[in-house]
Amino acid sequence: MIRYSYFPGCATESTAKSTRLANDFVFDRIGIDLVEIKDWNCCGATSAHVLSEALGLSLPARSLARAEADHPDLDIVSGCASCYARLKLANFKVRSDKGTRYMAEKVVGRPYEAKREVYNFLDILSSEEALRGIEAAILRKFARLNVACYYGCLNIRPAEVTGAKDRENPLMMDEIAKLTGAVPVEWGFKTECCGAAHQNDAAREARPLVWRILDNARENGADMVLTACPMCNMNLEMRQGEYVKKRGGKTIPVLSITELLAIAMGAGGERIAIDTHHVPVMRIVAKALRGAESEAAI
Repeated sequence: MIRYSYFPGCATESTAKSTRLANDFVFDRIGIDLVEIKDWNCCGATSAHVLSEALGLSLPARSLARAEADHPDLDIVSGCASCYARLKLANFKVRSDKGTRYMAEKVVGRPYEAKREVYNFLDILSSEEALRGIEAAILRKFARLNVACYYGCLNIRPAEVTGAKDRENPLMMDEIAKLTGAVPVEWGFKTECCGAAHQNDAAREARPLVWRILDNARENGADMVLTACPMCNMNLEMRQGEYVKKRGGKTIPVLSITELLAIAMGAGGERIAIDTHHVPVMRIVAKALRGAESEAAI
């Protein structure tokens, strides 16, 4: 069995309950063992790196050092783009500068050599072995379900840190979604920023970022937006009340890629807490399932 040290992140412990349950369901079905890092802490994504460079580095470094000590043979994975960005950057900086490594080790109180790689879920799920596992685990497929695959900015950029090959038109999530029968649409906002935590402290400037993403998804025929980050998911969902008032029209469901996979693999709605979404998703999902005749199908 393939194993990774797993950094869940704060959102999956609170606002992204359904994503956490779907993550567990999907990785179990495809035979990938996520070993949760013991005593992990917040990565500091929202503000720590702005307040203090040392704090911004030391928060992710502490969890990475713990993973390195407990499971030195395992690479690290996170399902949150913000967490991934902070963990990946900490590894990058510690590898690049001995002084930075010394500072991080002094603050966290243990050795930290950044020996293992840091990945996001899309990296893992798009591997050839994982794709074969996903295809084998799918029990039912969707029909006539057009999806806008939203990667956000931090899973991809900065490329010198993430190693992403395509910063404008990534296709990893698109290929994963296709295995469920969903049809990824061509659209222009795949990697645009959703505003992240600035949706809270700079709403006037940040709200239009979300509205433009939702506008573009609808204009290009999407029935649903798929995400690879709990914070992106929350921003795109929670702001839709304002979006409808400002732009008119209807809301558009937002699901994480692992939620879509979990449903295709047979997970019931209660199993992954699908009803906790701010924008209801059950009706459109049930309608799109081949052979499904009612919402009871999930």
